[in-house]
Amino acid sequence: MNMRRASIYISALLLLAAAMSGQDPLSLSSALEQALENNYGLIITRADVQVAKINNSWGTAGRYPTIGFDASDNNSYELNNSIYTNRLSAGVGLNWVLFDGFRVNISKSRLENVEDLTSGRLAVEVESTIQDIILSYYQVLLQKEQLKVLETIMNLSDDRYQYELKKQALGGSVTYNVLQAQNTYLTDKTNYMNQEMLVRNSVRNLNFMMGVESSQTWEFTEAFTADSADYVLDDLLAKMKADNQTLKNQYTDLLLRENETALQKSAYSPSVSLGAGMDYGQTWAYSGGTQTLHTNSLTPYGNLRLSFDIYSAGVRRRGVEIAKINEEVAQVEIQQMEHSLTNELFNLYDFHEVRRELLNVANENLAAAELNLSISEDKYRTGVINSFNYRDIQLIYLSVSFQRLQAVYNLIGSQAALTRITGGFLGYAAE
Repeated sequence: MNMRRASIYISALLLLAAAMSGQDPLSLSSALEQALENNYGLIITRADVQVAKINNSWGTAGRYPTIGFDASDNNSYELNNSIYTNRLSAGVGLNWVLFDGFRVNISKSRLENVEDLTSGRLAVEVESTIQDIILSYYQVLLQKEQLKVLETIMNLSDDRYQYELKKQALGGSVTYNVLQAQNTYLTDKTNYMNQEMLVRNSVRNLNFMMGVESSQTWEFTEAFTADSADYVLDDLLAKMKADNQTLKNQYTDLLLRENETALQKSAYSPSVSLGAGMDYGQTWAYSGGTQTLHTNSLTPYGNLRLSFDIYSAGVRRRGVEIAKINEEVAQVEIQQMEHSLTNELFNLYDFHEVRRELLNVANENLAAAELNLSISEDKYRTGVINSFNYRDIQLIYLSVSFQRLQAVYNLIGSQAALTRITGGFLGYAAE
């Protein structure tokens, strides 16, 4: 059987086992898909992106004219002459700013940058969600693996308890040994039951991030293993500078500051606007119940207006100066961000390298602890070691097993962090 057929066979067995247990199978990719679709934070952030896309139009920037309609009906009564007057007026007007110091183009560019920044923030949210789902998924597997270890310890304690009961029945063991074995078994059973609760809690936490019902249960199909891939620091650094989404957002923010500077400078330019429309008016006047006046008019108009702010008490100058300062601050923030991300990358790389070695050490330590536990069980039954020695060896095996499982989880976490900081989740963000 080749590797592909073996993989298909194993997947089929996992699906069958899930169906028989009444649980839906859940792979890591499936968990990511559900989270990207249902996560509450992503739904809210996507709404912000939609709003930014709607706003990014030439109409919002002010390129097109505005057309309005106005109508009124005014009535008055002159007491001295007993004259009642009714005035009806209506008009349609068009206002169009033809030139305003290129403010329209600058505003449109700003709207595009706002949309890019909003999309970039969505990408950061997606990256954060992906990392959280990976850690939460493997947190469930970690808790389940720890449950298996505690089950092993509990079964060993149960075997020891049953063994002491049989020895007591045959007259080979005293009540003290039986009670000691019983207390040990009950302690291990308590630890096992508490661990079951931690497994359920971790599943509910994963369900929340995926946006599914808290009561949903799964058959987790991924193996609890970590890839011990070797990274090259220079390659990671180059990827981070090119693809890190947070850094990209910082550059977009700089463009927005530059847009603000250009908008402030446009205030020094004159403004040319066009006004055109048509007004209609009709007036009636009555005195003593007799109509004394009736007029109507239809008046088209077209006006061209040029305005220029000659002096504004330094408001424009101060606006430009503040915008330039904010632009310089944005440039410093980019340098700060690059420096901060570089430090974080170096730390993550060191953590990853150390965690790779710690996992190797943990694997060797676990192999020795398993062999020691197997030998000690035989020695206990043959009376070479007492119950206290046997219990100590069990606790050593428990501690070493937990350390090894935590080492696997820590390495998975460092890999996820390195992938995120170097923009490795951008494919999911684009989707």
